[in-house]
Amino acid sequence: MKKKYSFLLSTLLVMTLIISACGNAGKNTGTNNPGEASPEATATEVKLADNQEISVNIASEPPTLNPGKASDSTSGTILRQTFEGLTRIGQDGHPENAVASKVEVSPDQTVYTFTIRDGAKWSNGDPVIAGDFEYAWKWVLDPANAADYAYQLYYIKGAEAANLGKGKVEDVGIKAVNDTTLEVTLANPTSFFLELTAFYTYLPVNSKIAAANKNWANDAGDQYTTNGPFHMTEWKHSDNLIIEKSDTYWDKDNVKLTKINFSMINDFNTELSMFDNGELDWAGQPNGQLPVDAMQALKDQGSLHTQPIAGVYNYKFNTKVAPFDNKNIRKAFAYAMNRQELIDNITQGEQLPAMALVPPTMFAENEKGYFADNDMAKAKEYLAEGLKEMGLKDASELPPISISYNTNEAHQKIAQAIQDMWSKNLGVEVTLDNAEWAVYIEKLHAGDYQVGRLGWLGDFNDPINFLELYRDADGGNNDTGWENAEYKKLLIDSASEQDAAKRTEMLKQAEAILMEDMPVAPIYFYTMNWVQNEKLKGVVVSGLGDLTYKWAYIEA
Repeated sequence: MKKKYSFLLSTLLVMTLIISACGNAGKNTGTNNPGEASPEATATEVKLADNQEISVNIASEPPTLNPGKASDSTSGTILRQTFEGLTRIGQDGHPENAVASKVEVSPDQTVYTFTIRDGAKWSNGDPVIAGDFEYAWKWVLDPANAADYAYQLYYIKGAEAANLGKGKVEDVGIKAVNDTTLEVTLANPTSFFLELTAFYTYLPVNSKIAAANKNWANDAGDQYTTNGPFHMTEWKHSDNLIIEKSDTYWDKDNVKLTKINFSMINDFNTELSMFDNGELDWAGQPNGQLPVDAMQALKDQGSLHTQPIAGVYNYKFNTKVAPFDNKNIRKAFAYAMNRQELIDNITQGEQLPAMALVPPTMFAENEKGYFADNDMAKAKEYLAEGLKEMGLKDASELPPISISYNTNEAHQKIAQAIQDMWSKNLGVEVTLDNAEWAVYIEKLHAGDYQVGRLGWLGDFNDPINFLELYRDADGGNNDTGWENAEYKKLLIDSASEQDAAKRTEMLKQAEAILMEDMPVAPIYFYTMNWVQNEKLKGVVVSGLGDLTYKWAYIEA
């Protein structure tokens, strides 16, 4: 999520969870043998229930189900079930071959040759070809399509130049040699590239259909062809979405669930009530949420599951509008939060206060971070300095501060608590502004906000995934308007640094610059909190919070 924006407070897990980022802190898993099947795939067969249909909640309408446009965890959850990339993250948390039956890497680690699996098909029976990947990836890079996640492809030679209009898309290092061979040339060796090819921005699309109909992904139907374990059979916008087992999927024999119904219930008391009544098989993250008022009771009952994850809950500052165009004002507001109090009294999910951007699963020292939680003395020092720079005598002269958030009980309670903290401790007027997710994310992207909440879940197991968000002011997921030349150079130079220790140090230096300028105020590092149907087994979620139903089943 990450995301990949996290629509909700946290993310989920099930009994067969395999940790990736959390269990392999600091390790890039992309160098593992991608052709090796997950160990659980050959597990002893279990007795299955006659009914293999489940119901879960995704809380809101997915903003898009076009892989090239998606940049949020709700859309990503659906896409991971209905599409499949060259690789997928397996049950052991490592990338394994998926649409690609074979991967060959050049000695200098910059040229990847993927062989498309014989039998890989789209849901309409068309074969999946190498050209489908070339078309999809180059579509993302075409600046005319304004894909927020285009930068995820910048590891490919010529991709960044093409996306920024400084090069030609046709010159990017993505080439369908023939229908079964895809050749990808990277700008630099990238140890986690086979993790990236499992991510939804790297998914293929049926090029024949997409080229003929730009609206192919807007609804369920003949035009919405997919190549994953499930295909979408119904999409009642803002109501529910249904996916069913795909008969054309190359590995359909390992898919047990026959149908998944995704409800869009934005009242989490209702979600938990439906779970208690047997109407849902899961309540909680990543796409639903448990009511904060129910957390303690669920703990007492012993039914609450909690697990750390590589993700961070932030408040972003719009650095293009007053007063947050002033660094000292931003730091004053960031320091004047009591994060532990928010966790103890609101989220109650054993989250970790965040005084850094990169999760401790990647940088262990970030468990402590760059500043003290609830440091009011420092906050007031920064406030005074910022007011002086702005030519103001008192905080009451600042314009009213607006906190924006998407409609959600926990986001609302956090915003109300921070509103109270800022009002009492800094002497400023603070108002609240909420909107439904689709409207909210558009406002954030458009810069129509002062302070806005957003979670970020790691897309792959490397700190760059959190830091690159703020590399470019006009980056698709930056939203703050902030850019720093030294920060940007460190990130760019880190891409070609082959000494792992030196690269890590460069990334830490970049994070220090970010936390000094404070375009974003981290609040807490995520945990996953959920309750589940005891008979639902085999759902796999990586330590990054990526959920997969391919191996899930209902036990008899």
